[in-house]
Amino acid sequence: MELKKISERVFYYPHQPETDRPMLVYLKGEKIVLAVDAGNSADHVNEFYKSLEAKGLNKPDFTVITHWHWDHTFGMHHIHGLSIAHHKTNEFLNQERAKLSDSEYIKFLKKDDKCLGREYVDNKRIIVVLSDIQFEEELSLNLGGMTAKIFHAESPHSEDTVLIYIPEEKILFLGDSTSEDFYNNGYMDKDKLESLINVVESTDCQYCILSHADPLTKSDLLNYLKSIPNTRNSRGYDYGRMSMDFMPNL
Repeated sequence: MELKKISERVFYYPHQPETDRPMLVYLKGEKIVLAVDAGNSADHVNEFYKSLEAKGLNKPDFTVITHWHWDHTFGMHHIHGLSIAHHKTNEFLNQERAKLSDSEYIKFLKKDDKCLGREYVDNKRIIVVLSDIQFEEELSLNLGGMTAKIFHAESPHSEDTVLIYIPEEKILFLGDSTSEDFYNNGYMDKDKLESLINVVESTDCQYCILSHADPLTKSDLLNYLKSIPNTRNSRGYDYGRMSMDFMPNL
């Protein structure tokens, strides 16, 4: 799989549904390179970095985490540079790390989540680490020529949801924030969804990037989110519904 280009400074490594690998994003600043999410395993990270090498791009200096779920964090131990996460993300990861000391729990995870089972075949070790840097509400990074505004947001998917806004590119990265809560029987909290919709509406962005979908325009995403009360689906989002035809320079 090849790295895809959104602009001269923004690239992404596409999501892979077979093992629930999310999109990994690469933001090429003049001073700092920032990645979004750490992937679901060391293998996932290695594939991402090989795609960067093929394009002559350096490895990231920092990697920011959108939320604690396994497919976004189990590759964190293998990244280049430093990781950044919300303090709640580290709390959840610390709890998960304690559970993983029990071999029966690992067996349960692999049986319960077929994607995790496929990613961690042949007794491949699951390693969970906490981030190198944590923040409370928001963090701003001057990447050089563009700014990464990293902030906590209310979301129906996870309590530690983090969004990343790049004003110079008019892009908002939302992770899995629009999805239902996997750990609460797929419950969609409409109040939290409404709060998230308000954030998207108030953000001066042209494109919205979700972790398990192709890039969307802001209007397409908002139209979909506002239809969710009449929509049910395992992820809270129909990934095959949107095309990439509107995206420039891909």
